[in-house]
Amino acid sequence: MKTHLFSTTGTTREVNNLRIVRSIQRVEGPIELARLASAIDNHRGLLLSSGFEFPGRYARWDIGFCHPPLSLEGRGLHFALIAHNPRGEVLLTFLHSRLCNCAEIKSCDVQQGRMDLLLHAPSLDLCEELRTKRPSAMSVVRALCDAFAVPDDPHLGLYGAFGYDLVFALDDLEMRMPREDHQRDVVLFLPDDILVIDRQSGIAHRVTYEFEYEGSSTEGMPRTTGEEAFAYEPSARVSRDHAPGEFAQVVRLAHEHFARGDLFEVTPSQVFRTPIQDLPSQLFLRLCEQNPAPYGFFMNLGQQEYLVGASPEMYVRVQGRRVETCPIAGTIARGSDALDDALQIRKLLESEKEESELTMCTDVDRNDKARICEPGSVRVLGRRQIEMYSRLIHTVDHVEGMLREGYDTLDAFMTHLWAVTVTGAPKLAAMQFIEDHEKSPRRFYGGAVGYVGFNGSLNTGIAIRTIRINHGIAEVRAGATLLFDCVPEQEEAETELKASALLSVLGSDSSQPTRAVVAQARPGEAKRVLLVDHQDSFVHTLADYFRQTGAEVTTVRYSAAMQRLASHMPDLCVLSPGPGRPADFGMSAMLAYLVTQRVPTFGVCLGLQGMVEFFGGQLSQLSIPAHGRASVVRVVAGGLFAGLPPMFRVGRYHSLYADASALPTGFSVTALLDQDDDPGAREVDRNPRPVMALEHLELPLAAVQFHPESILSLHQEHGLRLVHNVMEHLI
Repeated sequence: MKTHLFSTTGTTREVNNLRIVRSIQRVEGPIELARLASAIDNHRGLLLSSGFEFPGRYARWDIGFCHPPLSLEGRGLHFALIAHNPRGEVLLTFLHSRLCNCAEIKSCDVQQGRMDLLLHAPSLDLCEELRTKRPSAMSVVRALCDAFAVPDDPHLGLYGAFGYDLVFALDDLEMRMPREDHQRDVVLFLPDDILVIDRQSGIAHRVTYEFEYEGSSTEGMPRTTGEEAFAYEPSARVSRDHAPGEFAQVVRLAHEHFARGDLFEVTPSQVFRTPIQDLPSQLFLRLCEQNPAPYGFFMNLGQQEYLVGASPEMYVRVQGRRVETCPIAGTIARGSDALDDALQIRKLLESEKEESELTMCTDVDRNDKARICEPGSVRVLGRRQIEMYSRLIHTVDHVEGMLREGYDTLDAFMTHLWAVTVTGAPKLAAMQFIEDHEKSPRRFYGGAVGYVGFNGSLNTGIAIRTIRINHGIAEVRAGATLLFDCVPEQEEAETELKASALLSVLGSDSSQPTRAVVAQARPGEAKRVLLVDHQDSFVHTLADYFRQTGAEVTTVRYSAAMQRLASHMPDLCVLSPGPGRPADFGMSAMLAYLVTQRVPTFGVCLGLQGMVEFFGGQLSQLSIPAHGRASVVRVVAGGLFAGLPPMFRVGRYHSLYADASALPTGFSVTALLDQDDDPGAREVDRNPRPVMALEHLELPLAAVQFHPESILSLHQEHGLRLVHNVMEHLI
């Protein structure tokens, strides 16, 4: 165990500072993490967990605590510092004169274990550069940070949640929806026993603190606080604050504002409610497993209120004088596999609407920083970068600025209230639209969760992808960023998609991303396949596909194929792709033998070209070779494509092709290159559409020009489905 002794360096007029003893001890991370999560079910505390890595932006770590000695809670201009055990009372004694002398605090009422604070009403004539200095919860946070200033300690600070309604202290918005009396705009804890886990190294520490002030010390005092057992509400029903179709109507109303120029974009939301059957800690661990994110969190805020979330978006991060944000806008669903993901990413990046969303978000974000940052220091570090989560793909920008003289970490926090990605632009108009047209207060949704360090640092995430549990009822709120050209029904569906990831954790939505899987039938069982290799570099993947049908596959070079056929007649012969022309491999002699013996034969690429030449057809050469190109084929007919869609994407590697208008007799074309995917097809009569598949009308012969085994044919496992069909259809 390592021990350090130091004192606060606050700039208040008080002479005596707080003496602090910090101890650091190695612990078993997984054991302590599980124990801590379980304890938070019934005691105030929190876990912050980053389960997502992105170079230069996010690393994986965990930090958390239970039984905090002191908390800051309140709303509007009324706040309270609450001691949760005798250790907290020592800290209240230290803070009394410091906070009561704070210029923004109008009155300070001290009772047993509690200090109630009333702030001055904000001045209405402040210039915009001083707006972040208006009296608010952050005035109290600033006073606490000043009193506890410890530049060399990375963990001591305030941890918790900042509610959406904090924005009413910053800007002159009209509050229209009623708020419940017990709603809190901020709940922050000051811990004295912190678990810190570095997931990269696997090293975990327990960091504990003792405090001494004017002869009073926490040494030897118990660290526990009162228990408040989690309460279920089994009689509650699943509900939402918008009936189906109502959110789409809000989108239509926003269109009117866009048309008039009142709004550029806006992000309204809706709420889904359901009872829960599991402890909050179980939901948190399940969420971390299913949906790892940069800002995972589990908080027991007391009063039977919990927050469980996995937010993908940074709110504000400050280190030294550097301010960072990572606006997210542009969303599309994950695909069923890696190839489908790639198509979705392309679709997302090609969308002008999605690009416009992110552009406006980043322009507003840059404007927020310009209020408090050094001239010329606001820079875009990353533009439309892809981040992938369990169900969604996002485009993300990365923006930084350097604080000007006279501004601090909390000014950086306040100037961004709230992130344009959860409000809109112009920001004031968008937030008023949200207040006017949403059906229920946001509470902590759209606010922030994280840490304000007494060393001047800050790390906060936006409270989205968040489950708020209140007296056993879980609330999931999800929003959609609207622009003039958005489709109301699609935007409503997007909110439902975003909510589905959290609803599945709660058990209200069993839908999960699924991978396309070819039916488990094995049509190749007890059948032998001879695969003739024409010096190709894809042949073994093709062999693997046939083995997946249950077939026994033997692969031989073309030079030994005739000898193998003479001694081991197969149930199916596969003519592989390869370079050059069919004649380079003597394919006509091979086909003559196969046709004479009526051996079912399937050709791939060069194999198709060989069949065409053998039966008297002509091959042509593409004006632009298709090497490693993804293309769409259009199915015309034929049993090879049973169960496949009429159009699907495949991979092509060829320069030669068979012309559909000059095929030998006896063959039918079963698939063509889609005209929209064929550059030559746009040049009338210059480059007829290449044949992509054919079958013989009488003989057991079939072939495809594309590569079913290519990664470009992997989408929905269409290539593998085709190979299954070959085994069923040709033999």
